[in-house]
Amino acid sequence: QLQLVESGGGLVQAGGSLRLSCAVSGRTDSWYTMGCVRQAPGQEREFVAGISWSGGSTYYTDSVKGRFTIAGDNPKNMVYLQMDSVKPEDTAVYYCAATRVLATMRGGDFDSWGQGTQVTVSS
Repeated sequence: QLQLVESGGGLVQAGGSLRLSCAVSGRTDSWYTMGCVRQAPGQEREFVAGISWSGGSTYYTDSVKGRFTIAGDNPKNMVYLQMDSVKPEDTAVYYCAATRVLATMRGGDFDSWGQGTQVTVSS
């Protein structure tokens, strides 16, 4: 298993920006995809963004395309989620997660998780 530690959450106004960081430790060579999954109160976990750990290709759920950017820094074992033009509906706990499945958007495929960081967007 990997150890994933998120940071950077907080309160931000609608239209603002926030950057989440995820520190990854442990052996990463067999983990293909790093991702961000969020969970709003009373709702199921929702995939947000993913990045291929080796190739760097990225993909997003439709609701964040053009607003969020996921990036990886392999030498530093860090993953970042840049959140721009945030909306109140982006309010959730954001989790860094890892999976051995390539390019998946299924939350159930992720089997290594961080503790989560709260993001609250005020209107």
